[in-house]
Formats: sequence, structure tokens, C-alpha cells
Amino acid sequence: MKKTIIISVGFVLGLVGLVFWGMNSQTAGVPQNPGAISSLMALEKLYDFGTISMKNGLVSRVFKVTNSSDKDIYVKKISTSCMCTKAYIGGVNGEKGPFGMESMGYLPPANETIRAGESRDVKVVYDPNAHGPAGVGVIDRFVYLTDASGGTLQLEIKAVVTP
Repeated sequence: MKKTIIISVGFVLGLVGLVFWGMNSQTAGVPQNPGAISSLMALEKLYDFGTISMKNGLVSRVFKVTNSSDKDIYVKKISTSCMCTKAYIGGVNGEKGPFGMESMGYLPPANETIRAGESRDVKVVYDPNAHGPAGVGVIDRFVYLTDASGGTLQLEIKAVVTP
């Protein structure tokens, strides 16, 4: 009887743990405060590659990000919505990255200050082969630049992937 109760309690706790884990994994890669507005701006926030082929490999796009405020902005984190997408930021000492999907391994801090009025290049690289043969079709991926105040600038790429 005592053994049955212990097994039952363990089973219930396991189920509760799985539910909480599932709830957290649904938001992986999405900033925790998506409504906060960043002072970082980009004239182009969306780029559509059109139709791309898996056989041609990686595609990339450079977005110009500008600090439109009168104060320096400290970018603490850069993340992507999927492991198939990497981001790099041009820094004072050269390019930093790759930055990838949060919660899928180590995500290095960006630790990059963009001075008032200054612009930086953010290169987004998409790997159409990352999902294998099942990765054909329409894709929509995001890159998030999160500043110290929690504000987020979202950049987006789209494509139709063919074999």
C-alpha cells in the first residue's frame, strides 16, 4: 500500500513537471517582454529572400540598426527564433557572434554599446538545410536585439525553401 502511494505521488509530480516544462518551451526564443519598445531603429525590419534552394546553401542579409535616441544603448542580448538562423553584430572590435536561439545551448551575451546616433550592421544568416528534407516550404524567422531596459527590436526574414 505504501509503495503504491509513493509511486502514485512520483507519477503525479512527474506529470506536473512535464506540464511546466512544456509551457516554458513554447516560449523558447521569444523575448520575455516583447511589448517593450527599444530606441533602436531599422529602416528595413523585414527582408524576403523570395524562393531559395537548399542546394545553394546559406543565405544572409545585413540590416542597419541605428540608435535614434540621445543616449547610449547597451544591447545585452541578441537571439533568434530558430536554430537554423544565426545573427552577428558589427562591433567596435569587429564582428561578434554567432548568436542563436535562446534555450538551445549557450547563448553568449552581446555586451555591445551603440552610442547615440550610431549605426551597426546586424548580419542574419539562414541555413535552409538545417531542418533537412522536411524544411521545404515557407519560413518566417526572427532576430531579437534586447537592450538593458528590456526594449526589443525585432528583425525578420522570410523565404520559400525548395529542395
